[in-house]
Amino acid sequence: MSPVVFRAATVDDVAALHPLIERAYRGDSAKAGWTHEADFLSGERTSVEELSAVIADPERVILMAYRDGTLIGCVQVARSADDLGYLGMLTVDPALQAGGVGRQLLAAAEAEAIRRFNARRMEMTVIQRRAELIAWYERRGYVRTGEQRPFPLDPPRPELAFVVLEKALG
Repeated sequence: MSPVVFRAATVDDVAALHPLIERAYRGDSAKAGWTHEADFLSGERTSVEELSAVIADPERVILMAYRDGTLIGCVQVARSADDLGYLGMLTVDPALQAGGVGRQLLAAAEAEAIRRFNARRMEMTVIQRRAELIAWYERRGYVRTGEQRPFPLDPPRPELAFVVLEKALG
């Protein structure tokens, strides 16, 4: 199997990124994988405009993962505070989930947070109902901080609150 290659996204990549993210998180296509939100959320996961804003922001980056020239995943890394990075939108093509790509994206994101933002810690949020996904991150060194944050919906849905996880880097 060919190695996974990573690079930072540019605005020219939004047209490829958007459908990958939607396919992995929402709708029937997402159910081919195990990390989707399709059972309790519908609609768009993100928009072309939101992705473009992330890419334009010097405090954030989207790393894209390619194998044999095909986009297979992505992850967002952001500066959250002086020594704190934020990991979000970890995405693997549903047909390739449970094959190690997520672990490689996670490692690349952590290295990028150290290199780009001088981060010593990484935090993320996971919907509290996603026990198997939280356990996956815990197996990779992330721990629950005890903090919860509301899920951005109007009206609010308390069952979708975010659990905050953190890991020391380096």
